Formats: sequence, C-alpha cells, structure tokens
Amino acid sequence: MSGVMKRMGMIFRAKANKALDRAEDPRETLDYSYQKQLELLQKVRRGVADVATSRKRLELQLNQLQKKSSDLEGQGRKALALGREDLAREALSRRAALQGQITDLETQHQTLQGEEEKLTLAAQRLQAKVDAFRTKKETIKATYTAAQAQTRIAESFSGISEEMSDVGVAIQRAEDKTAQLQARSGAIDELLASGALDDQSGLQKDDIQLELDRLSGGSDVELELQRMKAELAGGPSGGQQAIEGGAQGEQDRQQPEDTPRFEKN
Repeated sequence: MSGVMKRMGMIFRAKANKALDRAEDPRETLDYSYQKQLELLQKVRRGVADVATSRKRLELQLNQLQKKSSDLEGQGRKALALGREDLAREALSRRAALQGQITDLETQHQTLQGEEEKLTLAAQRLQAKVDAFRTKKETIKATYTAAQAQTRIAESFSGISEEMSDVGVAIQRAEDKTAQLQARSGAIDELLASGALDDQSGLQKDDIQLELDRLSGGSDVELELQRMKAELAGGPSGGQQAIEGGAQGEQDRQQPEDTPRFEKN
C-alpha cells in the first residue's frame, strides 16, 4: 500500500508539473519577479528613511542637551563669580549628569549613522540590480516573443500547427468527397452507356436513334436550302418543284447508304 501511494503521489506531481509548465508564461514570471524586487527595494528605502529619522531625532536631543550643558556651565561660572560656590558646584554636578547623557546619545547617533550608511549602500546596490534585472527582463521577453512568433510562423508553413492541421484535414476530406463523387458519376455514365441502367428521364439515346436524328436534321437543312434557292430564282411554283425534286433526289441518294439494316440472329 505504501508503494502504491508513493507511485500515485509521483504521478500526481508529474502531471501537475506538466500542467503548470504548459500554463506558465516566462514573461509573466519575469514581471512578477521584477515586481517583488521593486517591493524589496521599497522596503529598504523605507528602512533607510526610518533610520535617518531616528538619527535626526537624536541629533535634536543632542543639540538640546549640549545647549543645556553650556547654560549650566555659564550659570556655574556666574555663581562662582558671585561667591556662591555651592550653586556653582550644583550647576557643575548637573552639567556632569547631562554630559553622560550626551555621551550615550552620541554613541547611539554614531550607531544609527553607520546603519544608515549601510542601508543606503544596500539600497543603491539593490537599485542597480533591479535596473539590470529590468533590462535583462525586457530583453528576455522580447527574445521570447520573437521566438514564439517565429515558431508559430514555422508551424504554419510546415502545417504542424493545430490550426493548420485542422485546415489540412478539412481539405483532405473535401478532396476525398470530390474524388468519390467523380468516380460515382463516371461509373453511372458507363452503366448508362452500356445499357446496364435505364435512363428514366428519356434524355439518354442509343446509337441508332442518334443516327436517325442526325439524318433527319440534315434533310431539313437541305430542304430549307433548296426552298431558299427556288425563291431567289423567281417563283414559288418553280421553287416548290425544285424543293420537291431536290428532296426526292436526296432521299434516293441516302436510302441505300443511310438506312439502318437489322439482321435477324
């Protein structure tokens, strides 16, 4: 059972990986990575701004404490000048306490200033990397798009693309149906000509009927020609006799040669 479950898990992961590979667009992946880098750069910049704000606050506190220390020193000098040694000693004691605070704030200020410099340098380096990645991203996207277009064009010319394959199959089916209809039409014509099939429309004629129709058509033409000659010669009576004579002579000439002969088997 354990082996079956492992095998099913492997098959599922393989199919999922294949489906994800088909659905993945490298251009979208590059854009997503670039967006994440921009978000990281923004966070680093906010960190630099926060450190700079803290440093500036410490600087303000230091300035205030240093000013107060100077004031205490001046007050001590004035008290000593007036003979108030006790007040001068108190002023110097307070100044000494402030000096300790000033020292601590200066240490923190130096630490924050170092952190700010590090973050600023990191932000600059990250900005350079993001700019380089953006250039490379656009280059890769352009190359991928061009390769994709070239592949589609090549597939279209070679006929292996899905759309062209469908068109090719449709053309092949049309050609097969056309050839089948042409073969069927030719076979029916041969059967009608051989007499194996009867023409129910009455349009199909045998060889004897075609010959008789040809002779009849030729005689009509000859009679019409004789009549026109007679009319041109000068009279309907002479023309009628010429036509009748010509028709009789034509029938005498064609009778022995054109009359079909039927023999008894």
